[in-house]
Amino acid sequence: MITQPVIRVGIIGCGNISNAYFAGISQFPELLRIDACADLDLTRAAAKAAEHGVARSLSVDALLADPDIDLIVNLTIPIAHGPINLAALRAGKHVYCEKPFATNREEALEILRLAEASGLRAGTAPDTFLGAGLQTCRHLIDSGAIGTPVAATAFMVCRGHENWHPSPEFYYQHGGGPLFDMGPYYLTALVDLLGPVKRVCASAGTSFPTRTITSEPLKGTIIPVETPTHYSGTLDFMAGAIATVIMSFDVVSHHLPCLEIHGSEGSLSCPDPNAFHEENAIELRKAGQADWEIIPLVHTHRTGRGMGVADMAMAIRSGRPHRCSGSLGAHVLDVMLAFGESSDSGRHVLIQSQCTRPAPLPADLAPGMIDV
Repeated sequence: MITQPVIRVGIIGCGNISNAYFAGISQFPELLRIDACADLDLTRAAAKAAEHGVARSLSVDALLADPDIDLIVNLTIPIAHGPINLAALRAGKHVYCEKPFATNREEALEILRLAEASGLRAGTAPDTFLGAGLQTCRHLIDSGAIGTPVAATAFMVCRGHENWHPSPEFYYQHGGGPLFDMGPYYLTALVDLLGPVKRVCASAGTSFPTRTITSEPLKGTIIPVETPTHYSGTLDFMAGAIATVIMSFDVVSHHLPCLEIHGSEGSLSCPDPNAFHEENAIELRKAGQADWEIIPLVHTHRTGRGMGVADMAMAIRSGRPHRCSGSLGAHVLDVMLAFGESSDSGRHVLIQSQCTRPAPLPADLAPGMIDV
């Protein structure tokens, strides 16, 4: 048996989320190896390399130019996602990006075109829809447990991230806000469960002109708010279902469910798309049943952020499509941009982009494994 070489990974961006990727990618040692990391702050890159046992810390330019790196994992702030994705592809490397895929449609399309022309892969978070909880929900819907899906709700509401994140300024800049920060988890899950979106009607607003950081080390710093912080929208899906979506950094407390899918024969309460798996978090109530029943996980694999990177690496090896695809990320971006455009115009916005529902994962994956 011929053992294929591991795909050598370089991480660009060593901020708060990078720890999850260092840990998650390490669960696939026969497939992936982190060879280097980079950050605009060279001291931070060196510290992360030492913390996670990575051999080298480099400048961003040096990492992009390194011929020993096969795949870039782009964990920069949102406004840098598109430029770094393009730079990685121009350097002849596959790229996997934190969400959002880009901050405008033109960048997203350029990334997709360049990847295709270069024979390279472009992928993007979130990969949480590959977790055991949402994959079990996908199995239930595909097997007809709730009949034909007709409606859905997705709610992510909180008071913002300035009370816990060590450097939350970017959440209130262009490319941030609740929709671009948290929306990809919920919208990607909806597209995986229901298929692509046809049109959007929405309202967007900014409730507070500034935010005060209450977390360390920047406690007391006042942040100007440059992006909407509350969105409410309706999505029409190509297959016919209609979803209600609220994304907000303006809500103190609530009793709203994270994600529900309603069908002709029943309703499904899904786990939070911001997580990978939740025991006893899936509930099903079929027509005629007196109450909800807890549904055990059909998928039992355990993993974290980095699963999408591993899936893309296996797809590179085998030639199959990768699940966290650039086209999926571009479609979700298109939908998110349509929220603001609909609010500004007072009209429905038709979604021009297309994507294919990712293939479901097999139910019998062992820990640290991805299907060929």
